[in-house]
Amino acid sequence: MTNGTNKSSSRFLQLIEVIQDWHNKLEAIKTMEADKWASFSEGTSDSEGYGEDPDDDDHCCAYASSDIPNLQFRKDISRSQWLDPLGMAEVVERKGGLWSTTGIVRNGKIYCFIEEILYLAEIGALHLLSKDDVPLSLEHVYNKVAEGKSGCSLEYYEAYKHLKSLGYIVGRHGIPWSVRRSKVNCVTNQDQPETAQRGDEESRNNIFISEMFSNMQIGGLRLAFDVYPPNSRFRKSAPGDPCFVLCLASEYPPSKEEIEDLERRSHGIPLKFCLVEHGRVSFFSVSKVELPILP
Repeated sequence: MTNGTNKSSSRFLQLIEVIQDWHNKLEAIKTMEADKWASFSEGTSDSEGYGEDPDDDDHCCAYASSDIPNLQFRKDISRSQWLDPLGMAEVVERKGGLWSTTGIVRNGKIYCFIEEILYLAEIGALHLLSKDDVPLSLEHVYNKVAEGKSGCSLEYYEAYKHLKSLGYIVGRHGIPWSVRRSKVNCVTNQDQPETAQRGDEESRNNIFISEMFSNMQIGGLRLAFDVYPPNSRFRKSAPGDPCFVLCLASEYPPSKEEIEDLERRSHGIPLKFCLVEHGRVSFFSVSKVELPILP
């Protein structure tokens, strides 16, 4: 009984530390956004300085997971609009070369998950707008992650950010980077107005994304991310197999049954676990070892 109480108390103290750390980050972000964003807006208009930069990835500065993000401002800034029913954002203006490895493509549109939005916002590559085209602050995005309602928790984001800062290509497990339009969607009814056809196609598209997204729950062991090595020739239409599948672990080691179940669902792709504690990200894998029989 005492051991259970001590573990619960330890877990509670860890959560308090995480919350306090994120509170400090948000306070720092408020100050940086008020000062730096104002000076940046005065010197750059919406219509100037936007050009395609094929080396855009090289301009992204990596930082330690425990550091407060240092907001960066660049000329190539994309814009996205938050879609609350989907818990995702649609990219409405695409700038730079980051999108070859970020976001999923559906019917020619790019959609971003919340961890992708926050990462790009932190490095100054993306602005997030509301449905009324009102800019949403970085603090607002942090709060969405903290709520854990968009398929991503604080721990999941820390793991995603750490891998991205190392140069890996990271996508949600089991969700295709792109899906070609089916022949059914390409067949049109001549008696149906064009606007209605477009509406039906968009509705089918939204339902498809919602169904994928509904499978992403927080809590328990699950395969979180497909991780690919850095590759300048990466294509969403033909990504190939990831180098490993990442599963976020809790403070308790996974059981043998849980590991075997995850391995079956990873379909032969190497499985790695990630543990996030006090802002520190650790990775480990599990191997089978046969011990010799002692006489």
